[in-house]
Amino acid sequence: MSVDGQHKVDIQNDESLAEEGLSSQDSDEELPVEWEVRTTDTGRVYYANHLTKTTQWQHPKTGKIRKVTGALPPGWLKQSDGKGDVFYINTVNHQTTFTDPRSSKESTSCINISQKYDASSTTYDVLKDENLDGRVVMVTGASSGIGLATASALAAHGAHVVMACRDMEKAHKAELHIKKTNKDCKLEVMFVDLASFASIHDFVDKFKKKSMPLHVLVCNAGVLGGPWRCTGDNIEYTFAVNYLGHFLLIKLLQDVLCSSSPARIVMLSSESHRFQDLNYSDKLHISTVPLSRDKYHSILAYNQSKLCSIMLSMELNRRLSSEGVTCNAVHPGNLIYTSLYGKSWCYWLIFRIARLFAKTPEQAASTVVYCAVSPELNGVGGQYFINCRPCEPSVEAADPDKARALWTLSERLVTSLKRPQGSNIIDL
Repeated sequence: MSVDGQHKVDIQNDESLAEEGLSSQDSDEELPVEWEVRTTDTGRVYYANHLTKTTQWQHPKTGKIRKVTGALPPGWLKQSDGKGDVFYINTVNHQTTFTDPRSSKESTSCINISQKYDASSTTYDVLKDENLDGRVVMVTGASSGIGLATASALAAHGAHVVMACRDMEKAHKAELHIKKTNKDCKLEVMFVDLASFASIHDFVDKFKKKSMPLHVLVCNAGVLGGPWRCTGDNIEYTFAVNYLGHFLLIKLLQDVLCSSSPARIVMLSSESHRFQDLNYSDKLHISTVPLSRDKYHSILAYNQSKLCSIMLSMELNRRLSSEGVTCNAVHPGNLIYTSLYGKSWCYWLIFRIARLFAKTPEQAASTVVYCAVSPELNGVGGQYFINCRPCEPSVEAADPDKARALWTLSERLVTSLKRPQGSNIIDL
């Protein structure tokens, strides 16, 4: 891919970059979710926008122009297709990717794990030769998309999967779909509406009556789009489904998870957690959680909920790891085309156009199942994973003080009386 000339970029050579003080080791600000970083065959970095299908040399947020140098990580090869497109081959799993493995900002505080998978890896790659007999896994939102791919893959390898879903018609169709290829798999469909505290309590009561262990809880269910609205508990809907409902679910299942240890919790998040206001800021003020009617924008509400999900994941790991329950957050991939976008024709059109750039559900779910069952992650928690490797989340997401404040707020919300619709939460 050649960089689009319409941007009128002043192409600088490596010497001029050095003169401007741009070291090859400079780390850029994180990209907005619709952007991807790529490199030319000479190591020059450029940026591709999935929505507009344009490219540019400058970082879309900082305006920096940079390059990458140094050797590729062990096991990686760089190739060119002769048309200007550079791609990288992982010789371990023979997968290819356009993303330079030197470009991702890996965590400096994470465990050192071997790089076996990348953006093109699927659940089949991650779970190869895994035997999950005896494991009980709960997946919320398992009737479609990433949740369905996760449930299907884990069930195919012997896990007893509880599909916790709101739309029972879709859930039973998904169950039949899975059993067409794995007729002997162990699946169980149960109703839960994460927008309703009463429904969550009822769901947990019914699950506990089964006297089953719970080794893995995958918090996958989510919504994006639509106008501002409240749940029956007077909580902004996106925040309730994507974050607060999962908070309550985990709290109610905590005793089961601890008694089943070693156990794991996997929180689905997104790189969009870095941009939870109109200025692309990652700063979170607890007093603005959840968004009130006058501050509401559907994308900002989604981004805020995903930031809160990572903060919850980090705090859960701090609180529960000593009891044998670890928790990690996952960014499954950009622009997944699923029913997440609901009935909004605008979102449907945008993501339909961008579908060619998206991961398949099986690719998106690969990091989810990796965090759920990989032996490499035994005892490992408090990490944020992208493409099956730990990466740094935003500064806010890793702030333990704000995570504790969010925890306090969340506990108050799930136990408080109903509040007037459209009101915000009083400052902590």
